[in-house]
Amino acid sequence: MSALSLVLLLLGASVVAVVIFRRFNLPPVLGYLLVGSLIGPHALNLMNEMHRAEYLAEFGVVFLMFSIGLEFSLPKLYAMKRIVFGLGLLQVVVTMVLMTLLVMALGINWQLGIALGGVFAMSSTAVLTKLLVERMQLDSAHGREIMGVLLFQDLAVVPLLVVIPALTQPPEKLAILLGIALLKAVVVLAVILVFGQKLMRKWFHFVARAKSSEVFVLNVLLITLGLATVTELAGLSLALGAFVAGMLISETEYRLQVEEDIKPFRDVLMGLFFVTIGVKLDMQLLVGLWWQVLLVLVALLVIKSVVVGLLSWRLGSTPGNSIRSALWLCAGGEFGFVLLGEITRMPKEIEQVALTALVLSMLIAPFIVQYSEKLVMRFVASEWLMRSMHLTKIAAQSMGTEKHAILCGFGRNGQYLARFLGQEGVNYIALDLDPDRVREAAAGGENVVFGDVGRKETLVAAGLMRASVVIVTVSDTLLAEKVLHHVQSLRPDLPVVVRTADERDMDRLRHAGAAEVVPEALEASLMLASHALVLLGIPINRVLKRIRQTRSERYSLLRGFYRGLSDREHDDDDDHHEPRLHSILLVAGSAAIGQTLDDVDLDELGCEVSAIRRRGIRAVEPAPETRLELGDVVVVLGNPEAVSAAEERLLQK
Repeated sequence: MSALSLVLLLLGASVVAVVIFRRFNLPPVLGYLLVGSLIGPHALNLMNEMHRAEYLAEFGVVFLMFSIGLEFSLPKLYAMKRIVFGLGLLQVVVTMVLMTLLVMALGINWQLGIALGGVFAMSSTAVLTKLLVERMQLDSAHGREIMGVLLFQDLAVVPLLVVIPALTQPPEKLAILLGIALLKAVVVLAVILVFGQKLMRKWFHFVARAKSSEVFVLNVLLITLGLATVTELAGLSLALGAFVAGMLISETEYRLQVEEDIKPFRDVLMGLFFVTIGVKLDMQLLVGLWWQVLLVLVALLVIKSVVVGLLSWRLGSTPGNSIRSALWLCAGGEFGFVLLGEITRMPKEIEQVALTALVLSMLIAPFIVQYSEKLVMRFVASEWLMRSMHLTKIAAQSMGTEKHAILCGFGRNGQYLARFLGQEGVNYIALDLDPDRVREAAAGGENVVFGDVGRKETLVAAGLMRASVVIVTVSDTLLAEKVLHHVQSLRPDLPVVVRTADERDMDRLRHAGAAEVVPEALEASLMLASHALVLLGIPINRVLKRIRQTRSERYSLLRGFYRGLSDREHDDDDDHHEPRLHSILLVAGSAAIGQTLDDVDLDELGCEVSAIRRRGIRAVEPAPETRLELGDVVVVLGNPEAVSAAEERLLQK
């Protein structure tokens, strides 16, 4: 097979697999592993020259370690030192010790036991970070514990990359080879860090003066692969040099740009790496080893969850948060595959069992996380009490408010909105999941409390049954849909205004019950356009009119207006033909009573029903099957002629 055919095969199979796994919200890593197992020699055997792919895959590990080095931050480590060097260090060490003892009990030598302990001690940074972000739990107590442990695991990979290759040497040479490897690592790292810090910034300044993105990317590749080669020549791994390269660049002002530039290389090559790992899976061999795989999988999940849970609890966490951290961190991770690839002279059966157990643990990790909260609430009685106290605090904060606004999120948008509401004398209560922000804002006199708006009971405690409006200030479509679902089930008449990043989710959110959806991209474009047009000499009244027309087309609540005497005094020809709102009361004998909006068919007249007010409740954009009743106030939108025709059709006897 030619190199081009090999690349096309890998790319085509990877695209299909990753799309399928994304569709089911599963980690793409598992898609790459599946591709490797299918096209490898133990299944379809489509790859004749696997060494070519393995050579490319090595660079995937290099760029992964480079990315970890870029994120290395001494201030961040210091801020989380209790978790990172407390819970994180103990979790890795204790897990490795227990795994080593278990392996030795099964008759395997202790060197391989330590190596496998390091493999199984890792958790998935990519999967868990994504889940924390999606659930808005990065700043929660268990979220910080999880991130601290993951940070130490990333750091622990560096010494393990030095130690594991030495452990596979004969016992009589082990101590000498291990000592030499550690000495080499210390000397090489010391030289690079001492002299590299001074040279790296100057070199990047020199390259940046060229003002060429092409040269900048080439320079990043040169630095990464150059330092990786230096460590390899010293008898160490390529990945160690790449980590150091990333760590050096992280101290410069070019870190963010470098991170964006290497991301495409990293993601593609990491995919190839996981494909080569999947190639090693021998399904035929695993059929006879299924019970060993199941045993190792259960041992991995149980040992890691017990270790994390007990350590977290002993270090001061609540029982609920300890169990949450334990369940989130119990599965394996992508660095486990990296370390597994460093182990040589390992029996094939052990490699297959360990590899399969890692894959299965990562596959079920999202499902464990999904049910973790239910397990905590079921087995930890104190969580019910804490939840009740928390809801009581929210209820006490909102008790004195009536006809108020509920702000879902108190970031910058929420805070700006709160100031506008305060200036107009409108009461509000804000809910946010960032404890530091809530503490600071509450101390400053803002009516904000810690609470998850995705929970129905939190919204009820915030006074949902007495509120006048709910405003979702965070650009999170999934969270907005949860809020809309709860509001529709409890108070379908309550208007909800939702923020979204762009227009793609507008219809989706409107169908979920949003009274109005505000797309950030549109508003930013309108402001840019208005400033640009004014600076170009366009009269301000024409600019404002254009902005108003654009907004009226996008926001149903802003379309049209109710006319008064003052409007007639200032009418011009254009305004006379603009759509306007008109309220029509259905009195006894009106022809429309008992008919649906479809039946009266006002669209035929060029008029649409903007809202219906019934017994004091206003429904915006009513459904076509809505049946009109006596006393309804029908708000229609259209030009003067269409409005007159609509009124005649609704009221004619």
